Amino acid sequence: EETLHGPVFIQEPYDITYSMGSANPEILLNCTAKGYPLPYYRWKQNGTDIDLTMSYHYRLVGGSLAINNPHKKQDIGTYQCLATNSFGTILSRKAKLQFAFLENFERKPRSTVSVREGQGVVLLCGPPPHYGGLSYTWIFNNDTLRVQEDSRRFVSQETGNLYIAKVEPSDVGNYTCAVTNAKAEQSVRGPPTPLTLRSDGVMGEYEPKIEVRFPETTYAAKGSSVKLECFALGNPVPSISWKRSGGNPLTKKIEHKTKGVLEIPDVQQEDEGSYECIAGNIRGRNIARGQLFVYALPEWDKKIQNAFLSLYDSLFWECKAKGKPSPSYSWLKNGQPLASEERIQIENGTLIIHMLNMSDSGLYQCVAENKYDTIYANAELRVIAAAPDFSKNPVKKTSVVQVGGEVTIGCKPSASPRAVINWRKGSEVLRQNKRVILLEDGGLRLYNITKSDAGVYTCIATNQFGVARNSGNLIVKERTVITTPPSNMDVTVGESIVLPCQVSHDPSVHVVFTWSFNGNRIDFNRGMHHFERIGRESVGDLMIRNIQLHHSGKYVCMVQTTLDSQSATVDIIVRGPPGPPEDVKVEHISSTTAVLSWKSGIDNNSPVQIYSIQTRTPFSVGWQAVATVPEVVNGKTRKATVVDLSPWVEYEFRVVASNSVGVGEPSRPSALLKTKAAVPVVAPTNVSGGGGSRSELVITWEPVPEELQNGEGFGYIIMFRPLGSTTWTKAVVASVEANKYVYRNESITPLSPFEVKVGVYNNEGEGTLSSVSIVYSGEDEPQIAPAGASALSVSAAEVEVSWQPIAWNRHTGRVLGYEVLYWTDDPKESTAGKVRVNGNITAKNITGLKANTVYFATVRAYNTAGMGPSSTPVNVTTKKSPPSQPPANIAWKLTNSKICLNWEHVKTMENESEVLGYKILYRQNRHSKTHILETNNTSAELLVPFEEDYLIEIRTVSDGGDGSSSEEIRIPKISS
Repeated sequence: EETLHGPVFIQEPYDITYSMGSANPEILLNCTAKGYPLPYYRWKQNGTDIDLTMSYHYRLVGGSLAINNPHKKQDIGTYQCLATNSFGTILSRKAKLQFAFLENFERKPRSTVSVREGQGVVLLCGPPPHYGGLSYTWIFNNDTLRVQEDSRRFVSQETGNLYIAKVEPSDVGNYTCAVTNAKAEQSVRGPPTPLTLRSDGVMGEYEPKIEVRFPETTYAAKGSSVKLECFALGNPVPSISWKRSGGNPLTKKIEHKTKGVLEIPDVQQEDEGSYECIAGNIRGRNIARGQLFVYALPEWDKKIQNAFLSLYDSLFWECKAKGKPSPSYSWLKNGQPLASEERIQIENGTLIIHMLNMSDSGLYQCVAENKYDTIYANAELRVIAAAPDFSKNPVKKTSVVQVGGEVTIGCKPSASPRAVINWRKGSEVLRQNKRVILLEDGGLRLYNITKSDAGVYTCIATNQFGVARNSGNLIVKERTVITTPPSNMDVTVGESIVLPCQVSHDPSVHVVFTWSFNGNRIDFNRGMHHFERIGRESVGDLMIRNIQLHHSGKYVCMVQTTLDSQSATVDIIVRGPPGPPEDVKVEHISSTTAVLSWKSGIDNNSPVQIYSIQTRTPFSVGWQAVATVPEVVNGKTRKATVVDLSPWVEYEFRVVASNSVGVGEPSRPSALLKTKAAVPVVAPTNVSGGGGSRSELVITWEPVPEELQNGEGFGYIIMFRPLGSTTWTKAVVASVEANKYVYRNESITPLSPFEVKVGVYNNEGEGTLSSVSIVYSGEDEPQIAPAGASALSVSAAEVEVSWQPIAWNRHTGRVLGYEVLYWTDDPKESTAGKVRVNGNITAKNITGLKANTVYFATVRAYNTAGMGPSSTPVNVTTKKSPPSQPPANIAWKLTNSKICLNWEHVKTMENESEVLGYKILYRQNRHSKTHILETNNTSAELLVPFEEDYLIEIRTVSDGGDGSSSEEIRIPKISS
């Protein structure tokens, strides 16, 4: 079912220009309105009601007006549509009906126009009677004259006249004016005007004479397009240019600035002002001026809206429109003008009606009008009289509130005039007091609620048309209280803590806990690494595991029910080791000290107690702690002196802060800096020597490492003297890497003792000398050959060479040991070798020899100076090779923890040693220790405990050594 309402226009009539020559015999002025009940329509012409019973001339098509066979005299004018239903009447906008026509020119012939060559001429068009805009063209000798791009000729679209600035012989001929009326859909041509040249000479040059002037005042609608015309006669042909007076430039949107027409598209307020047309040639110039004024049709800024008000209420309506000139306002009620009277106040766009009564209902229109247009804003006023009624807005059926809280129960029945409101709780009439407030809008407000306030509350609404009642139930629940709130905590990084949050609440309400950290809600579903909710129902504790520094901040436990919310806030401070100090700088550096400064880093909520300083050099393994002044650098200090540095070494420094929690990260290293140079203080170590040739004293030492050289130009000072002498000999070795000095002098006795000291120096001066060491001078080679050399064959691959020791003294040459040389005489294989022994050893076994081969050997003594003479050679033949065949056909028998073994005797080859006996090698399976039993027979017995398998092999024994082994035999343990 459609809502009841007054008429509202969907379609309104607009201006129509009807062509009198039109083939359509009917005009339709549109008008449609919606409304319920459906509206009916009337029309006015020039303010007078149209008699729609003249059915032959008028008929209604819906609400639109159809005019049959329109007649100019009878039908020209302004039309308005009126739409009416039971709520009232509205009036449409005004629509003008005009009739476009174009009559024929008078047929009377036109006089010939005769001019001199070079003179200007105006040919008049003189259009016939018409209505509707005309456009003009001229025909020259039956061809359309093209003047658009011609600066010599111009056709005015205002007057229709043809202007020729300077006549030429080619202009002679017949000119006809052609007129078109687009609205009337007609074109007509006038009689031709002949143009001839006079024969009495040519016109001389003259200054421009402006014949086409745009009006002194032109009015243009905002948004429209304006054309200003200007053309001059003259010889030579004048040029036309345009400008704005007062120096303002022409806007960019203007295109034709030099021809006879200045067109301004989309006119706006800023286009208003004075314009100038300048016509010029070599004889002079003339100016035409005119003013352009811009007007604007009325437009709504604020319209009126439908008002549904109660009896005795007041109405206030305001409408606002803009336009130029500013619009004036008037008001209509049901299509009739409304004037101020006792209750009605009209002032410009405002309408006030006090103490409304039923007769004020109707359709109202605010009319805004200036000289260019009229606009209408429509609205319905409905004055309502009715008994109170709760059907659209009943009292809330159930209100829930907590003990100690407050509640408002609304009571807003529809009633006209407004109802008087009373309240009851059960049967008791409620009166206002400190806790009970009866609100102006009819509502009831209760403060500081107790359990006894629960019950049924009834609102009673009364006016002169009746009484209505409506009730709602108030339910009172216990408050939610945080019984165990969290408290502020001070914790160390890495600890795990629990923030408690426990509540008491009404058993019928559901509790939801949420936690936030620094204003951001903690989402436990997102798998937070450190946060965990523990507890359920009335417990919403938060556990923070392995707490980190960035967890310092504000934590809020929020407890929410459908009725209320509570929150508890705590501050957690997480303390950790300090952050790295910053901006470490070396302010001063000497040879052994450096003054350092730095800035403190973040203390991570625990003040710095101690700073320690570390250094790194190219010679150190990583960073090392260093001594400082003060010895202990407290947390308030930002400066310290590092001591005990090595001179002439590149150092980096860094600072580490410590607090009660622990040691922090080190700072970034300082820039690399070298300590200043100093005299070296560390003497070389391991001073010794000896050896070398006769007449030489060889002195050696361990070089001083680079980090202890203390400066450039480093070298060694060597001091020495014969033992017992008082005079030192001094030598200098100017090499950093040197570790040896050789002194040569023919007078040095071999192997004589010297006292030796080695010191250091650099460009800064001489440094420390080492303590005295005893070093012997070089010696002669041994002078005596060993006596009593002999050789004995041990096996096929080994012989023993022995000799008598040499009794030596300083003159015969010291003996440090002996060297044995051995060789064979085989020309195919000249095998030779040598072996040494130290000290007083007088025998040496030579191994790895060939079997059954003659070897020669000789012995000589050696010392640091070299080798002595060799002894007389001795010879020896190695034994034959051991047997190559292993024992075969081995048999075994196991009885009472006894193994009985038998095998075949091994026969040897001619070049092999005789078999002297046999070796039995046996071991338990799992143990690697091998036992050996030797025998001269080809059988043997083994007494062994048999808890495990035994592994047994047998090999031959000969002068030339052990022969080949048999294959390994596995004898299983007794139990298997």
